[in-house]
Amino acid sequence: MGQEEAGRAVRRAVGADAGALTRLRALMLEEMGTPVGGQDAEWRKAAEAWFAERLADTGGFAAFVMEDPELGVVCSAVGMIERRAPGPSNLTGTQGRVFNISTDVRRRRRGHARACLAALLAWFRDETEAKVIELNATGDGAELYRATGFVAPRFPALQLRISESPLTPRP
Repeated sequence: MGQEEAGRAVRRAVGADAGALTRLRALMLEEMGTPVGGQDAEWRKAAEAWFAERLADTGGFAAFVMEDPELGVVCSAVGMIERRAPGPSNLTGTQGRVFNISTDVRRRRRGHARACLAALLAWFRDETEAKVIELNATGDGAELYRATGFVAPRFPALQLRISESPLTPRP
């Protein structure tokens, strides 16, 4: 399931790509202002194991990557199926979630993210029941997502971090 973009083929990630997906996730998180720690940070081992496990679930999880002959995997787009309660416009409750779209800084502005995202959206369309796909956009990615057809939801997402909740009893 490859697509050509900028002379390179997009391919579906396999278990051996878990380390590359973790590396690209660290890059993305760091650019979003999240401290990621060193190469030996505990979260990296957990993330790599998580990716390896999910990559085996080809029905509910997919990642698409682009490789560079010099640098290896330089771009990723990851998606998974979320099962929610059925509703009038979604009898199965199946929705898609896109995340971990990241490109190595040395290979940006070459169409890699667009190609990986296109492959991921084709997977959602052709191989899943998902009719609604969600993602959280950074400022850098928003233009790409809008150009691909993503729009702001009617109801904005809000988030509560439990450790910061004003309702949490304090000792």
